[in-house]
Amino acid sequence: MLSSEDNELLCRVGRGTPMGELLRHYWMPCLPSTELPVPDGPPKKVRLLGENLVAFRDTQGRVGLLPANCPHRGASLFFGRNEECGLRCSYHGWKWDVTGRCVDMPNEPEESTFKDKVRARAYPCRDVNGVIWTYMGPRETAPPFPAFEISTLPAEQVYPPLMMLEECNWVQALEGDIDSSHIDFVHAKLSPASKQRGTYNLDRRPRLEVLPTDYGACYSARRRWDTDGLYWHRITQFIMPFFSMIAASDPHIVSARAWVPLDDNYNLQFVMRGRLDRPVTEEERRQIRNPFAAWGGYVEATSDPRSRFYTAANIHNDFKQDRELQKELILGIPFLGNLQDRAMTETMGPIYDRTQEHLGTTDAMVIFMRRRLIDAAKALRDEGAVPVNVDDPNLCRVRPASALLPEGESWITATEKARQSDAGVPIAWVPFV
Repeated sequence: MLSSEDNELLCRVGRGTPMGELLRHYWMPCLPSTELPVPDGPPKKVRLLGENLVAFRDTQGRVGLLPANCPHRGASLFFGRNEECGLRCSYHGWKWDVTGRCVDMPNEPEESTFKDKVRARAYPCRDVNGVIWTYMGPRETAPPFPAFEISTLPAEQVYPPLMMLEECNWVQALEGDIDSSHIDFVHAKLSPASKQRGTYNLDRRPRLEVLPTDYGACYSARRRWDTDGLYWHRITQFIMPFFSMIAASDPHIVSARAWVPLDDNYNLQFVMRGRLDRPVTEEERRQIRNPFAAWGGYVEATSDPRSRFYTAANIHNDFKQDRELQKELILGIPFLGNLQDRAMTETMGPIYDRTQEHLGTTDAMVIFMRRRLIDAAKALRDEGAVPVNVDDPNLCRVRPASALLPEGESWITATEKARQSDAGVPIAWVPFV
């Protein structure tokens, strides 16, 4: 368990908080590119790390991200006009480009140079393979853009991001993704004969081994596979500060997940996936854009970012749990994305009180991840030390893995090259369900 003080430090992300300042040193996903489909299109409200922002795509296709309120007298730039390479406030006409420069001040004297003395805070953005990323940190020049394998594949081989809003703190969501033990319960079916999608493992007592790395950690969850002495190692990556790569289950797909805090009580999941073998088909793209269709899909979004990518099955209707379905699936909710996980992580409350928990051996990776984040936030606060993967864009060029190994064989040695994006070896994978 954590102390109340460490729990607060771990979860709070507003400007000026230790964890909020740490997260701001990293590039982070903020929107699917499709939310800003055309130049000079309507601006979009964004909430990120507790800040209310407005995003727009200018005449040249560049993406701008500015505070929601105009620096003049605070009117909302969401109501502004996106035109001629700038976002013009509809209150008095002040116009801002993607760098935060005021390029027009039509209500001031024509000879005035006042516009050259006023700037809006502007966060630099990168539009890469269907995802818009931003840097909200203190540096005048942003650190190198992280070279995730998913971001360096040809665009035609990359799926649209799978999106899902969660009504809980980002750490709860991230913890669920690096917790291998829960797959034998939350995602499980009661019988291997069931036609429902779900896991069915005879060994439900995984043994965890954590390998610390410069970028975060990876770990193996080892289960007995059969009676012939083989063990299944599910090897998952955690990349600071909130990225995960789940144990590989497909020989052709690479991925990265991000658990991006909108604020302390909401987070937005980005699942970014790409193929190594071929382009993604249009039918595959269509399915990814509505991944929860079988259980009600998404609700209609308003302009509020906390309504975007919100599923019709949610905490307010018990995720449409079906007691008949529960005769086949442990949870009674279908295995669609991370919908089942949300029934666990959101019902802990917006921010779980970790002073009340009792942790076991299968929580080893969760314990490590928390301590790594807390230590990093304190090191930044107390010493000004920044994690090394902020400035080394290649540390994230890793893969997860999955392997069947005999008892006693080291998973660390056996999968060393398979866990590197650029080692030139195939993905190490084992089917999941």
